Amino acid sequence: LIELVMVIVILGILSAFALPRFADLGTEARAAALEGAYGAARSASSIVHADFLINADNPTVLEGVSINMTHGYPSGTLANGIGDAAGLSTADFDMSAAANVVTVQAKGATAAATCQFTYTAASATAGPVFSAIVTTGC
Repeated sequence: LIELVMVIVILGILSAFALPRFADLGTEARAAALEGAYGAARSASSIVHADFLINADNPTVLEGVSINMTHGYPSGTLANGIGDAAGLSTADFDMSAAANVVTVQAKGATAAATCQFTYTAASATAGPVFSAIVTTGC
């Protein structure tokens, strides 16, 4: 009986130290999902631009969706723009678009300007601009 009690005590002590390490994996999961979305958006932008260079007169269609263009790159919109080109979903991310800038934020972020990246549509003199990923506050 004493040995059994000691084993239970040791397991309790071990779990007290191990539990905090595994308790909040949501932060890392949100950061990883955001990094995946960032990579998808950059890849989609390159794919759409390559298709534009090859078939300038024909619309670019990805996954059955015609992508709107701004200077040969996906437009800064969610519907028929970079959002659809990258396959980003409002079920997974909080997204907004205003003035050719799309902001993608992981659901569950702790503050307004955290755990996000932005896509600014191409201009007449430059390609699209992707902000650095902000993973604080995920």
